[in-house]
Amino acid sequence: MGNLLSSLPKTIHASLGIAVILFLGLFFMNGGFDFDRTFWSWLFRFIHVVVAIMWIGLLWYFNFIQIPNMPKIPDEQKPAIGKVIAPAALFYFRWAAFATVLSGLILAGLNGYLHDAMTLGIASGGGKNAAIGIGMWLGLYMAFNVWFIIWPNQKKALGIVECEPEVKAKSARTAMLFSRTNTLLSLPMLLSMVAAQNLY
Repeated sequence: MGNLLSSLPKTIHASLGIAVILFLGLFFMNGGFDFDRTFWSWLFRFIHVVVAIMWIGLLWYFNFIQIPNMPKIPDEQKPAIGKVIAPAALFYFRWAAFATVLSGLILAGLNGYLHDAMTLGIASGGGKNAAIGIGMWLGLYMAFNVWFIIWPNQKKALGIVECEPEVKAKSARTAMLFSRTNTLLSLPMLLSMVAAQNLY
């Protein structure tokens, strides 16, 4: 067991294996079910939730852990964060944001509410479509921030892209402010998504 848990790839593969076994158990105990639109909707909702956990979890890691504690780290130790941990976290952060948006749009298309949600339910009387639409637009804006503001500025702040010291400092602040903006929007976005599924 120690060998399994000491390796992240082995742990993830084992977790996926357990999930597949659980799925098959539920499948056969339920008498089976068709691989129809309902199945694909469930699958993309599962993917959407998994990658969204990765995205928002890392967003909160940056804002609750890394950013507030950077001033407390001795200068000689900061390169470990800036050169190793932050680039790795930002890789998963930005691709999880992309996967969250993509899986969410596919899910909305499969469930037939993509257009109504994107127009905030104006033509369909609001309600559930307005709620999920607000969540989707907030998520799209947050993903835009990740890819087109936070990531380009973080590349300068971390020294991945060479720039002048004053540009580096300004880029670090810009990345932090937009990361904080996404943190500000994360609870309204999650509230809208969950409300759409449970209050209508």
